[in-house]
Amino acid sequence: MPKILTHPLASIAAFGLLWQLAALAAAHPALPTPSTVAAVLLAEIRSGQLPYHLGVTLARLAASFVLAMGLGTALGILLGRHPKLDRFFDSWLVLFLNIPALVTIILCYVWFGLVESAAIAAVVVNKLPNVIVTVREGTRNLDRDLLEMAGVYRFGRLKTLRHVIWPQLYPFVIAASRTGLALIWKIILVVELLGRSNGMGYQLHLFFQMFNVPAILAYTLAFVVVVQCIELWVLKPLDRHAARWRR
Repeated sequence: MPKILTHPLASIAAFGLLWQLAALAAAHPALPTPSTVAAVLLAEIRSGQLPYHLGVTLARLAASFVLAMGLGTALGILLGRHPKLDRFFDSWLVLFLNIPALVTIILCYVWFGLVESAAIAAVVVNKLPNVIVTVREGTRNLDRDLLEMAGVYRFGRLKTLRHVIWPQLYPFVIAASRTGLALIWKIILVVELLGRSNGMGYQLHLFFQMFNVPAILAYTLAFVVVVQCIELWVLKPLDRHAARWRR
């Protein structure tokens, strides 16, 4: 077994053992054993319910993530490159950073109705300020000498963005992506709980009403595993790529 997997697997095994011991000691339906949760998880997968609702939630996550990262990166670069605009909109960023996610979700549903676009908009609005702030800080720290060199050699805006600005901003964008993924999926569950008729959040709400703790844990476990796979196979390799120049 590769050494890189030894510690994570040992940690997971220790957590599973602790969970098993706690469940046996409690002997209560509110804390089912790992085997009980695993049985429910397999049953939900075989029935097709879990893959369907998980797929719906992941589609919303992908749409929200792409929109928030695209808009946030563009606006972050714009504010970082233009100090006057930055000073004008800084108070707006502070305002949106401090509005609770629940308030934004409720307002989007009230204003636009219980529709898919309102759900996506609520998630994007909650994530957008974080991306803007992160990318803006990266833009502020761009190497001025390289920018001047690009001007001297007449790179043009597109070539300067591609070969001078973007390589320096890449680590900041990756940092915003990693923190954004963790934030977005939590917000999506609340969005689905409040106003959608499918998705993981909707299912968790139903299970809560039925006090079905094994199903709640099974769905939570499935979603966490998928998000961790995205982190492990997509974001971490991109993060290593961003830091490849460091020794």
